[in-house]
Amino acid sequence: MPSTLADLVRQRTLNINLLLYPDVEILDFAGPYEVFSVASRVALRDGVLPHSAFHVHTVAAEPQRVRARYNLRVQADASLDNAAPCDVLIVPGGVVDQPLADRPTLDWVATTAARTALVTSVCTGALILAKAGVITGQQVTTHWDDLALLKHDYPSLDVVGDVPYVDLGGLITSAGISAGIDMSLHVVGRILGIETANATARQMQYSWRDRP
Repeated sequence: MPSTLADLVRQRTLNINLLLYPDVEILDFAGPYEVFSVASRVALRDGVLPHSAFHVHTVAAEPQRVRARYNLRVQADASLDNAAPCDVLIVPGGVVDQPLADRPTLDWVATTAARTALVTSVCTGALILAKAGVITGQQVTTHWDDLALLKHDYPSLDVVGDVPYVDLGGLITSAGISAGIDMSLHVVGRILGIETANATARQMQYSWRDRP
């Protein structure tokens, strides 16, 4: 039995569930989607794996188009009711009023997180994880403009700023918007190796350096 995602990816494609909701920040979900998709292509090209490393599925409360920020319409792959099991969960940020007030979304996040090897958030996605009870006393981060809010609403959390992400092993929270790209490249490095992460960043023409 594989003990880590790095072991498991040698056997099969890893499934990633990416939550969508009204007014989700575009780069919060599109950045990670691009990173993991490009990483799969790069790993195949470079002979790292004989199969795709990642398959990203978008999931929303309802099986219909989601209006992201700035009126971008996005069609989710699955609803909460028929979302497939995943190895990695990504909870992006944005205007989080709807998911914070939607019990089915919060329950799905909590249930999925409990069954998932790696849970991640981008930006104010940390507020969703906190409201769902996924994070309770850990060190976390979020967008610089929401650090005070996260501290105020969830005083048990150790909220830190001035970092692109906080990696606790099975939980990674990242700072605002483009920091989701840095976090996703870091995850690629953890699973496929730093050479593949660097090759992915180069393919994307994105300036990136991993941090401890």
